[in-house]
Amino acid sequence: MVDTASAHSNGYSEESSIQKVQVASDSRDYVIFGNLKIYRHELQAALMDSIVVQQPYTPSARSKFANPGPLGLCAFGISTLVLCLINAGAYGMRIPNAAVGLACFFGGAIQLFAGVWEFFVGNTFGFTALTSYGAFWLAWAAIQIPSFGIKAAYTGESEQYATAAGFFLTGWAIFTFMLTLLTFKSSVAFCALFSCLTITFIFLAAGDFTGIFTVTRVGGIFGVITAVLAFYNAFAATATKQNSYIRANVIPLSK
Repeated sequence: MVDTASAHSNGYSEESSIQKVQVASDSRDYVIFGNLKIYRHELQAALMDSIVVQQPYTPSARSKFANPGPLGLCAFGISTLVLCLINAGAYGMRIPNAAVGLACFFGGAIQLFAGVWEFFVGNTFGFTALTSYGAFWLAWAAIQIPSFGIKAAYTGESEQYATAAGFFLTGWAIFTFMLTLLTFKSSVAFCALFSCLTITFIFLAAGDFTGIFTVTRVGGIFGVITAVLAFYNAFAATATKQNSYIRANVIPLSK
């Protein structure tokens, strides 16, 4: 069956018109340009972008939702910055309770919300990472809040409490290392974020196991670096030529 587009009065001849040919034997559509016959699906593929780079925390192109990644990264970054400045002993700080509010409401609840949002935009990595770290902050806050009775259970057993805290952080170090392996096809800044976070958890866990504050301080310093990288990635995903004169330089690891 052959359908030929009618010639227009502006000079197009019937030979130059586009024809649609249906081949009954294999039921495949063709488009003919003069003497050139092309499969319809090949033509459609040629008209699409040749390369589609999907970064973590990037929503589906068909999604009507905004990108929740920057929100989750900011929630993580601010909570991490405050707590890790305390872990690093900045200005002589040693008591972490100032970070509990952030851990509950921003690093915990908002990051958990952003992770669920990632589920609806079809981002499995973002869903896994953000909901997990949101739960981390809520779990850490529960340890610090007296009404949960977690610290009280270790009254008079400070060594057991330190060891239990080390186990807690070791589990998160393993989980973060797993996620780091999944960032090698993303960008330099995004991979660096998870790499530094893995190192942060390792040093903080080692600090609890050994009781050496210098080890904990190193973990706190890496945590501050991690927070800065979280802010950078959040800015890179938010700043566009429509809303900012300043753009972040995203370097793909594939290059």
